[in-house]
Formats: sequence, C-alpha cells, structure tokens
Amino acid sequence: MRLLPVLGLSLAIATAACSDRAPAETAASQPAPAPAQPAPPTATPAASRPRIVCLGDSLTAGLGLSPEEAYPARLEAHLEQSGLDYEVVNAGVSGDTSAGGLRRLDWSMSGDVKVLVLALGANDGLRGLPTRDLHDNLAKMITAAQARGARVVLAGMEAPPNFGSIYTRDFRAVYKDLASTYDVVLIPFFLDGVAGVPALNQADGIHPTAEGQRLVADTIWRALAPLVGARATS
Repeated sequence: MRLLPVLGLSLAIATAACSDRAPAETAASQPAPAPAQPAPPTATPAASRPRIVCLGDSLTAGLGLSPEEAYPARLEAHLEQSGLDYEVVNAGVSGDTSAGGLRRLDWSMSGDVKVLVLALGANDGLRGLPTRDLHDNLAKMITAAQARGARVVLAGMEAPPNFGSIYTRDFRAVYKDLASTYDVVLIPFFLDGVAGVPALNQADGIHPTAEGQRLVADTIWRALAPLVGARATS
C-alpha cells in the first residue's frame, strides 16, 4: 500500500487544516489555488486484490508522516490481522476540496473497489464554500461509488465557527443528510478524540501525529469492519 466536542476545537482543525500551504488558505476571501492533481494510473493490474479507497485531503495523505503511518496503511494492517486480503488505496491529496475529489473520483476508484472511505470537506469549510456545493459534490461521489457496487463510509468534518453558527450548523447537517438519504455509514467527526489534543497532533496543531493517525484508523475501522465481515476489536 503505499493522510466537536467544542467550537474552539473545530476552529483549530479548520484554521489551516488539510493543506501544506496553510498560510495562503487562512483567509476565506482569498481562494487558494487549485492543488496540483496527481497523474492518473496508466493501467490497472488484471488480477488486483479487492480494494478499499480512502479519498481525502492531507488528513488522509498523512502530511508530515511516512506513508506507513497514515491511517489508510493502518486500516490495511487491521484487515490483515482479521485475515482479510484487501488493498487499501491512499487517495489523499493535500489541500483538496470536495470539488477536487469529485474530479479525480473515476480514476481513484480503478480496480475492484469494494468500499469508498470518503473523507472530504475540511477545506470546503476552511474556505467558507457554499454548503450546497459540498452536499452536491459528496452526493455525486456517493452515487457514483454505489453505482459501481461499492459501499461508502462517510467521514464527517466540522466547519470553523468564524463563519457563523448558521454555516456551522448547515455544514454539519450535510453529512447527516447524505448518510440518511443514501444509506451510508456515517462517522460524525472522524477526528474525534484526536483534534485539539496537543500530544496527538504535529507542531502545526492540525495534522495528527503517528499516534493520532493510529487513533483515527481505529475510529474508521469500527465503521468499516462490519462492511467487510470483520469484527472491530479496537
């Protein structure tokens, strides 16, 4: 394989989250340049293992860590320990928004994808993008994944409170509404227990340390395990 509890905690995450260009993104009125998109794979192995794709931003990519320390690699370890032979694909791109994820969805889901872990939205909230756009982009990704026969785990995120309580409320409601409408597994806040804890985050106070990523992986594993016929023991 080869990255709310309280409003203040939410702000700490979103203030520069999910981007290796945080200073350029802290002003919502100055849209950050579109992140460079990695080149799509040139070919898919004819007999690849079934896949679980983690589509996200720098929190999925594991910014500041080795690939083996990011939560997708740790999910693969959970699967191996359960005797399940899956390839977990880390499709995290730092700075990506839900629109960026939608643009690269098709080639990110190449191969025999059984589950899509959809962990996008932090940068939408950081930039104060319309919640309707977030809803529509995530909905398109969910329906596309389901049309391919893949199950979906929707990893929820929180918006920064500086855009106001209405925006924060509507942002949170996007994930709940999608989970209900499309019958997908919802993790209300996938950084729960990690965000805002200094010992579990890197010096920027935003991106999880290796231990923080391990805890994130445990949270996602509890949601993922029933979809692949495993027992979540962590």
